[in-house]
Formats: sequence, C-alpha cells, structure tokens
Amino acid sequence: MEKTGSKKKYYAVCRGRKPGIYTSWFGEDGAWAQVNGFPGAVYRGFAEKNEAEAFLRGKGRGKTASGSPQKKNPLPEAPLSSVKPGNGRIIIHTDGGALNNPGPGGYGAVIDDGETRRELSGGYRLTTNNRMELMAVIKALEALEKSSDVILFSDSKYVVDAVSKGWARKWRKNDWMRNSKDKALNPDLWERLLGLLDRHRVEFRWVRGHSGNPDNERCDELVRMESAKMGLPPDKIYEANNDGLVKSPI
Repeated sequence: MEKTGSKKKYYAVCRGRKPGIYTSWFGEDGAWAQVNGFPGAVYRGFAEKNEAEAFLRGKGRGKTASGSPQKKNPLPEAPLSSVKPGNGRIIIHTDGGALNNPGPGGYGAVIDDGETRRELSGGYRLTTNNRMELMAVIKALEALEKSSDVILFSDSKYVVDAVSKGWARKWRKNDWMRNSKDKALNPDLWERLLGLLDRHRVEFRWVRGHSGNPDNERCDELVRMESAKMGLPPDKIYEANNDGLVKSPI
C-alpha cells in the first residue's frame, strides 16, 4: 500500500488500456484499472504534472516502469472495495492447494454476479498446488452459463502471470515447451483454461493470500476441507504421469 502522506498525485500511463495521465490510482477510472493485467504495461507515478507529461511524451523511454511498479516507491495494490459485481460483471475468487505438495489436494471458488453468490469446491487424492490453483479457475469459469465479463482474483502468481504475460499461450504455440529444453507443466489444464479464456472476457488480478480478504479466506477454507476428505477421486492425468508417487491404498 502507498504510505500515508505520499506526494504522488499524477500517474502517467504510456502503455495500457487507455494511455494518459490520471490523478488517482484506485477505482475503475484510476490508473490501476488501465495497467493491471495488461501485458507490457508502462506507467509511473509522479508528484508533479509536468513530470508525468514529460514521461508520457517520452513513452517511458529510459524508465523502469514497464510491466510492474518500480521496486522503489511501489504503486499500491487496488483495494477490493473498489471492485464490485453487477451490471454484467462477475467477480470470482479462487484458491487451490495440496497437502505436502504433492499430496491430497483441493480447490475452491466463490462466484458473485451481484445478485447471487455461490461456492464451488472439489478435491483429489494426489495432486499438486499448481494443478489445484488451475483447477479452481477452470471449474469457476466452466460454471458460467454464458460468455461473461469476469474479474478473477487468485493468490497464485503461477496462474496470474502465465495468463497476463502471455506465457501460457506461448507454451501452447511451442507444443507445450517453456524453452528448447524444458516442458511446460500441466498442459492438460492449461489447454482447458485457454479454451475458456477464448469464451469469456477475464481480467486476472493477483491478491495476497491470508491478508484478510474474506472471499480469498473462504476459498482457502474450502481447499483445506476438500484436502482432508477421505475417499477422494484420482487426478487421473497427474497420476498417469507420476506412477512412482502413487501408493496403494491411498
């Protein structure tokens, strides 16, 4: 969060949804809404308007403001109170995890369209943290009956960065290779998710876990409850690729 008394009053967005100079960071009309989740976003906060204008004219050249806030004097995270469901917009929170990773795991999601609020959860007898983070997003989006505008909150940078920075689509284009030597993990789930992202308009937003966000905390509770259940079904693709990890009975 920005320190009390910060002198930043102007935010220059050189590359974002709507480039320009903004006098607020928070809110739907603030700079944050223009750059969050936008690949290669270029932006910076200034105390003086003329500095912001100069930065904008220079398109951010020579500045360390591309893609994420600067390490020094970082720009604040968006307050969740500024993000509301309704008017066709759906808010989703997701979480996933596995005990001992890999181990018994679960996923949870809270979906709010402004009129109804529903929860989804499930689990598997042997899986991983990242697979459950992905599964939570997949199950939530699959639950939407029609093409929708979604803001999705996840505390998994693995998921948020891979989508927002275009990594997952690049992996798919390269036959699920991260580079010339390393395979991308969980291609089965990434394939499902990318298909859903072609159907829905989804903005991914990272939220810090265990930071008092009620819906994120509820998702975490769902994950823990599912992970502790007896008789969980197999995560078939994961187990097929990891026979040595499967013990009987499990």
